[in-house]
This record gives sequence, structure tokens and C-alpha cells, in this order.
Amino acid sequence: MKKETQFSHISRPRIGITTPVNHNITKASTLLFNNSKDLYRSDVRGYGRHGSEIHDALAHAFNVLEDGVATTIFPSGLAACTIAILSLVKTGDHVLLTDSSYGPIKNFCMQFLLSLGIETELYNPRIGCDIEKQIKKSTKLIIMESPGSLSFEVQDVPAIVKVAKKNNIFTLIDNTWSAGLSFNPLNHGVDISCHAATKYFGGHSDIMCGVAISRTKEIAKKVKKTAKNLGNSISPDDVYGILRGFRTLITRFKQQEETSLYLATWLNKQSKVSRVIHPAHVSHPDHELWKRDFTGGGCIFSAVLKPCSENEVDKFIDRLELFGIGFSYGGYESLCINCDPQLVREKSDKLSGPLIRFACGLENLEDLKNDIEKSLLKLRLD
Repeated sequence: MKKETQFSHISRPRIGITTPVNHNITKASTLLFNNSKDLYRSDVRGYGRHGSEIHDALAHAFNVLEDGVATTIFPSGLAACTIAILSLVKTGDHVLLTDSSYGPIKNFCMQFLLSLGIETELYNPRIGCDIEKQIKKSTKLIIMESPGSLSFEVQDVPAIVKVAKKNNIFTLIDNTWSAGLSFNPLNHGVDISCHAATKYFGGHSDIMCGVAISRTKEIAKKVKKTAKNLGNSISPDDVYGILRGFRTLITRFKQQEETSLYLATWLNKQSKVSRVIHPAHVSHPDHELWKRDFTGGGCIFSAVLKPCSENEVDKFIDRLELFGIGFSYGGYESLCINCDPQLVREKSDKLSGPLIRFACGLENLEDLKNDIEKSLLKLRLD
């Protein structure tokens, strides 16, 4: 069965007489029991913080998406990553983190984990099997993000996983870019796949949510236990919204994917653009690796402008009428940001020239192109 069909039917209520199409939202803190002994059963929920039927329905949908055995739901994508990381490491451990990771994850690892006595070492996202040279006896976790945040390096996930398994090291990846549709890391042996469900799955830029999908029951238990100990909880209203977004995910993703590649191809030919950075574009240095492991693209990509002042970069973005100025992506609206203020790289290939990121929404692609073209015409190069 194709995913388009699956996503229309999975995690829905069992049909009876006058059954609603979608699950009801259960709002509860206290859950009541018939007798005192049942209150302490380990096979049922004892409190509203632990979720409800609709939480189970959403977790099942993510399991189907990436062939996971269990999914833990969090109030944000960052929480999904950080709590999943905490479930796998302890004081004295060593973590390897891709230099192209999402900024808040890098801050969490380099600062918060350090305060717990956990060392984090950065590695070049294009390191592949050579990551073995950075492994120590204390290495317990390798964190990936492919493509990388802002700069979109594609990692050789199978090669890294092979090294990790050889050395009994856990692996975790931020798989938000692909929405789990164009890349399935669990099938490549990755232990945990994390998503900021806020993005594609929410689809309307009005819900915060994150998930951690586990490959094995053992790992799932670690994540669930850590999440419970740290008081993890997410509103059933938000879970309902994310599950609703599942129904239209593929349709939206296809259009956004098409628009992003169209704009990247067009921008690559513009005289004021040095190059585009889109894994699905033939000019990307990791394009062959992307073709090997991915079945499609995503809605975001970056472009390197030819040398110009920071003021000119900001003016270029400010002139855009259809692209909003804001973080995130995967919503119905297109966005554009200046990446330079947050672009910190220590182990990656250096980028020359101002870097801007486009996130494509559901607007007509010709209208988006015209919007960019008008602003480009006024851009003054150094």
C-alpha cells in the first residue's frame, strides 16, 4: 500500500455506527480507577501527563512512517532531540556531533552536556567512515543531521552507522528535512530518528511538537523512561493538530519539494548568485550520495550570494513580499532568512559569500520566482 493511502487511513478510530473520522480529544489530568490496586498497574496510564488515545494514534502514525517500533512525542523538536540524547549518555561519556547540526542542539551538547561531565567533539559532516579515527573508548553516541542545517551537507549515514555498530555506539539523527518521506534512517540502522513535527507535519506554523522514533524496543524504553523522569508532556490539542497534518503531508511536501528545486535551478543561473546549495540539484557536491540514499528532496535550500555587504543582504530579504522573515519551515508560507549571524562552523568546508536560506511554502512557484527576481535586481554587489 502506498503512503498516500496509508496516511489517509492509519491511526483513525475503528468504524462503528456514527463514528467520527478523527479521534476525539481527551482532556484530563486525573484518571480514575475502579479499585485501589489498579491505580498502581504498570500496564496502563496512571496520569494524564502520560498521554491519551490520540497520543497513541499519532505515535502509531510515526511508526508507520519510518518503520519504527515505538515513538515518543515531545512538546518541541528540540526537546525530542535533547531528551533522546540524554537517554543514551551519562557522565564520563564522549559524544560525536556533526559540525553542521542545528544550532540549539550544538549549544545543548557543547554547554549543557559538558556541565554534566559529558564531552562533545565535533566532526566534519562529510567524514564518512573516517569517523572511526575520532572514536574513543568512552564514545557512546554519534549524532547526525543529513542534510546539515543551513549548509546542507549530506552525510554518508550507512558508513557512519557501520562504524558505530562495530564499536557498540548508539546513533541518532535529526531527520526533519526529509519529513521521513524521502529518507528513512532507521532502515539504514540508525537507532533514533528525531523530527521537529512543528514543521511539515504541523503544516500551518501554529503547533509545536517533536518526536523520537526508535528502531528497537530496548532503545524505545530508554527514551520513554527518560522522558517520563523529566516530566515530558504535550497537549492533546497539539497532538490532534499534528495527526491532522499527517493526512495532507504528502500532497504538501510534493509541491514544496518541486518549488524548492525549481527555484534552486533558476537561482543557480542568476548573475548575482555565486551558487545554490540544494542536495537534489546536480551542482551539489554530495548530489551522488543524495541520489543513493534519498528518494526525494525537501522544501528548504540555501543560496550563496556574490560578495555584498550585510546591509545589502538584509535589504534583499526585506524587499521580498511573498517570503516572510522568520525561522522554521514546512508551513504553507514561504520564508527567507540571513544565515550568516548564526552560521558557526569549525570542522566543515568554509562558505564564501553571504548565505541565505529559502523555505518554500504553497504559493505559486512563478510568483515566488518573480518576487526573488525583483529583489535581486536591486541588490548591489561589492
